[in-house]
Amino acid sequence: MKKAILFALAAATFANARAADVPVKVQLKWFPQAQFAGFFVAQAKGYYKAEGLDVSLLPIGDQSPIQTVATGTADFGTTWITDLLTARQQGLPVVHIAQLFQKSGYTLVSLKTKNISKPADLMGKRVGVWPSGNEYPAVALLKRNNMTSSLDSTVSNPSVQAVTYPFDPSLVFPDKVDAVSAMTYNEVNQIVGLGYPLDKLNVMNAADNGVNLLEDLMFTTQKVLDTKNFKGSGLSGQQVAAKLLRATIKGWNYAVANQKEAVNIVLVNCGNTCKGSGTRASAAGHQTWQMAEIAKLYKAGPTLKGMAGYLDPATYQANVRLLTDLGILKSAPSAGAVTYSVWEAATGKKAK
Repeated sequence: MKKAILFALAAATFANARAADVPVKVQLKWFPQAQFAGFFVAQAKGYYKAEGLDVSLLPIGDQSPIQTVATGTADFGTTWITDLLTARQQGLPVVHIAQLFQKSGYTLVSLKTKNISKPADLMGKRVGVWPSGNEYPAVALLKRNNMTSSLDSTVSNPSVQAVTYPFDPSLVFPDKVDAVSAMTYNEVNQIVGLGYPLDKLNVMNAADNGVNLLEDLMFTTQKVLDTKNFKGSGLSGQQVAAKLLRATIKGWNYAVANQKEAVNIVLVNCGNTCKGSGTRASAAGHQTWQMAEIAKLYKAGPTLKGMAGYLDPATYQANVRLLTDLGILKSAPSAGAVTYSVWEAATGKKAK
């Protein structure tokens, strides 16, 4: 009888502990897809639960995640480094806490018949770009090669006509633009799916042309990091951030090592966006392509040295210099734009 009572008490205690999981909202930088496989794997495998977190992964589409996190609608988010630093420049107290992708996947894709194989070939052309802060890689690539675009209202006779489009290449490619923005893991495959095989395309990688702006990172606000009692949990914002990051890195490491399983987990979550807009590929086929390409961006740089999630200071400074030299940033961001304390707490390692 006594054992039964003790067992019941233990079960009740466990149930209460589960009920007390800290609610955390994470704003993803697009719709659910393999780009965020590590997050979905961490959720499906119970890695967040093991850290005492009840994580909600929020889609956003073609808007910037900065606003939802800055206003407190979400607690953490993913975005690109240029988006984060330009937001800091505008006075938003967002803070970089981890760098998931260590290599840029941004490209400009054109038909080989257009003879666009290097940035200089874009002179006088129409280039498809994305809205909401996602145009910066194209702007940087043009500026680095002494070209202007119609995105700059102060320029009367721009070198390039920018055509803003909402991420579906079929809306503009190839009739309305000469080259179109495309991520290696997403739009490149969508364009192939539209009936343009890789051997008929020129894929100009921005990183190969001096613009290696870092992409998917994790961020939050200074307010969250300074919180002493996050949502009444008894944990500080720093502690919650470290728990979130530790589980997320575990999810990413598993996803990259077990890509087929990770794709199956993603397919459960991505619904109508699984196929990718504009592609003829199957949902599973597109997400499999995406997972393989995403793995290349994650498994590079510090990740190969056992430091997944680490923002290499030299790479960061190179990004800052590029953005300031191009005038995208007016000055170097303050030290508060990046913190290594969350990564150190999550991994037990020291930043270099």
